[in-house]
Amino acid sequence: MDDVASLPSQNRSNFRWWICVLLFFGTTICYLDRQVIGLLKTTLEHDIHMSDAQYGHIVAWFQAAYAAGYLFAGRLNDILGVRRGYALWVAVWSVFAICHALVRSVTGFSIARIGLGLAEGGNFPAAIRSVSEWFPRKERALATGLFNAGSNVGVIVSALLVPWLTLTFGWPSAFWITGVLGFVWLAAWIPSYRQPQQHSRVSASELALIESDPPDPVQKISWVSLLRHRSTWAFVVGMLLTSPVWWFYLFWIPDFFFKTLHFDLKNVGWPLVIVYLIADLGSVAGGWLSSTLIARGRSVNAARKTAMLVCALCVIPVVFASQVANPWVATLLIGLACAAHQGWSANLYTFASDTSARKTVSTVVGMGGMAGAVGGIFMAEFVGHILEWTHSYVLLFALAPCAYLLAMVVIQVLVPKIVAPGE
Repeated sequence: MDDVASLPSQNRSNFRWWICVLLFFGTTICYLDRQVIGLLKTTLEHDIHMSDAQYGHIVAWFQAAYAAGYLFAGRLNDILGVRRGYALWVAVWSVFAICHALVRSVTGFSIARIGLGLAEGGNFPAAIRSVSEWFPRKERALATGLFNAGSNVGVIVSALLVPWLTLTFGWPSAFWITGVLGFVWLAAWIPSYRQPQQHSRVSASELALIESDPPDPVQKISWVSLLRHRSTWAFVVGMLLTSPVWWFYLFWIPDFFFKTLHFDLKNVGWPLVIVYLIADLGSVAGGWLSSTLIARGRSVNAARKTAMLVCALCVIPVVFASQVANPWVATLLIGLACAAHQGWSANLYTFASDTSARKTVSTVVGMGGMAGAVGGIFMAEFVGHILEWTHSYVLLFALAPCAYLLAMVVIQVLVPKIVAPGE
């Protein structure tokens, strides 16, 4: 719609950015809840006599459940709608987050992680669907980068909060308190979210901006029909190759800080804060880069792929993280890699909304998320056994950059040019 730019901006509401804020905090709580166990790994090793391999099994159970949750939550979000679907997942994962405080065995933690993983699988399909409903294509990468920054903020908050709670009140308190936050978020989400066309807080000019892209084609929504599209496979393979690297950072970097860099529970918080503050900048910068390129006249295809390539190249220095003598240099290298991953993810998720009809976005994201989580299962087992055999992170950091470069090649081969549905 060429007339959108001519509408008076002073009368334009910006309620879509409040929706982005809610998605940001939902993602923050999601990552806060899942990160608690990584920070408590060494504490639980002592209290419940857990080995590296057993911790790998617990992480793998979470990943398996997360894979299933991602797939079916994505489909259910497209059926129920985002408002009800997202609320359901947050309520369920909050209950299971609290349940971690009640168990005292590897089996108990595995069961709690299964429930957490199933429900947390609904977060990104719901959030990406929300972005596709509330933002035009030119703003989606930035909106995705902003809400995706919540994943890093969740880890930052956990790095500061969990050690203090554990040392002051005992480790179960960390699960109790973080689990309750999801119910606080629901009190804001349920009354706030509606379709833009039905929302009293959305002005006519903002609605025109949101609807400025060409209408989606009539399309049958089924997994089989979506798998006929090369863009679906490009997204799925991209997630399969790169998401396991993020899971490695999320669940094993605290252990790397404890055992290789010799931080402890009292001082591990700030190195993790630095890592994920840098990652936050990467998430926003990755979305900003492609959105800015589009605003300056570059095609969606060139903008998304340029941003993804830049991010893939920025992962390469992490190969030296386990070999440098200075722990703060290692921290910065890991932070750069996490930032690159988050920038990559912001554009990869936006790639899914670029190439999928709005009514299928959540399903496509669910399929890709399932693939990434399945890769995470194998990563968890692989890392656990590699550490028991070698007691070193050298190989693990060396493999990380390869995933992004290979994914970049696969995406380019499958989708030489990004084309919107119906074009």
